[in-house]
Amino acid sequence: MALDKETLKQFLDTLERFVEQRLRPLESQVGSEDRIPDDVFEEMKTLGLFGLTIPEQYGGLGLNMSEEVAVARVFGHTSPAFRSAFGTNVGIGSQSLVIDGTQAQKKHYLPRMATGEIIGSFCLTEPDAGSDAASVRMTAKKDADSYVLNGTKRFITNAPKAQLFSVFARTNTAVKGARGVSAFLVDAASDGIELGPAYKKMGQQGTYVCDVFFADVRVPAENLIGGKENVGFKTAMKVLDKGRLHISALSLGIAERLIKDCLNYARERKQFGQPIAEFQLIQAMLADSKTEAYAAECMIADTARRRDEGEDVAVLAASCKLFATEMVGRVADRAVQIFGGAGYVEDYGIERFYRDVRLFRIYEGTSQIQQTVIARDMIKNG
Repeated sequence: MALDKETLKQFLDTLERFVEQRLRPLESQVGSEDRIPDDVFEEMKTLGLFGLTIPEQYGGLGLNMSEEVAVARVFGHTSPAFRSAFGTNVGIGSQSLVIDGTQAQKKHYLPRMATGEIIGSFCLTEPDAGSDAASVRMTAKKDADSYVLNGTKRFITNAPKAQLFSVFARTNTAVKGARGVSAFLVDAASDGIELGPAYKKMGQQGTYVCDVFFADVRVPAENLIGGKENVGFKTAMKVLDKGRLHISALSLGIAERLIKDCLNYARERKQFGQPIAEFQLIQAMLADSKTEAYAAECMIADTARRRDEGEDVAVLAASCKLFATEMVGRVADRAVQIFGGAGYVEDYGIERFYRDVRLFRIYEGTSQIQQTVIARDMIKNG
C-alpha cells in the first residue's frame, strides 16, 4: 500500500535528519568498534525501520517497492552497517514469510518482526552453495510431525542478532537442483543450533555475520513456509529479486554521498594555486560519477514502479543490481583518487566506503550471476 506523497516526504525527511544528525557522527566509532550501539537499535525500532515492508495488517508500514528504494537510498548516505541492522527484517529475513507464508505463520511472527522484537535472518548460502543456490546440501528429514535439520549455513547476515531463521534445506535428496529444496522458519534458540565466530571482514564493520551450524535441529511441521515441500527455491528467488532492487538503491545512495564529499573536497583543496575542482581531469571524474549515478537512479525508479504495477521485473532487477553495484565501485575508486592521500587514510572515511561497497558486487547474487540472468533471458526471449 503506497503512502500519500506528503506522508512519504515527511517520513523521508525524518530519516534524512536521523542519518545526518545521529548516524553520520557515529561512522568512525562503528568502524573501529565493529558494532552498532544498542541505543541506536532502539531508535531504529521507534522509527519503524524494522517493519518497513511488513504489511500494515501485521503492524508494519507496508511500503511498496518505490517507497522502499527511496528509504534505502537515504540510508546510503551513511555507513551501510546501519542499514544492515534492520535490512534483513525489511528484506530477506521477512519477505519469504510475507510472500509465501501461511496466514498462521504471518500472524505469529510478523507483528513482532515489525517492532524489531524479532530479527529475522536468511539462511541460504552454504560452504558449497553460493552462486549455485540450487545445490543446497543441508537436509530436512520428515519425522512424524517434525522435520530434522542438519547442515551448515555460511556468511549469514545478522545471525548473531537473530531470533528467527528462514532456512532452506533439501527435503527430497533424490532430486538434484532446485526442485528438492524447502523453506522453514526456525527459532534461533532451538536445540542443536550453534553459531560460528563473527567474521572479520574487509569492510562493513558493524554488520553481524557468522556461520550457523544445525545438528539434529527439530522443527515443527507447521513451520514449513507456506505448508508446501520442495518449493523453497522459488521462494528464495522471489525474495532475492526484491532484494536486488533494494541493494541497487543503497548503492545509489552511497554514490551520492561520495559524489557530494568529492565535490566539497575538490572545491576546498588547492594545488598549483587553485582549487583542484578547476582542473579538467578532476572535473571529468566528477562528471562521470554524476552521470553514472543518474543512470542508476533512472533504472531503479523505472523498475520499482513496474514491480509495483505487477510486472515481472526479474531481469530488470538483475540489470539494476549489476549496473548500480558496479557503478558505486567506480565512484568509490574515483573518490579515493580525487582525495589522493587523504582518501587513503581514515580521516575522511573515503577508504572505509571504498572497502564497504566492494561487497555489493557479491551478495544478493554476484555481478556474474546478474549477467547470466540477463543474457539467458535475452537468448530465450530475443
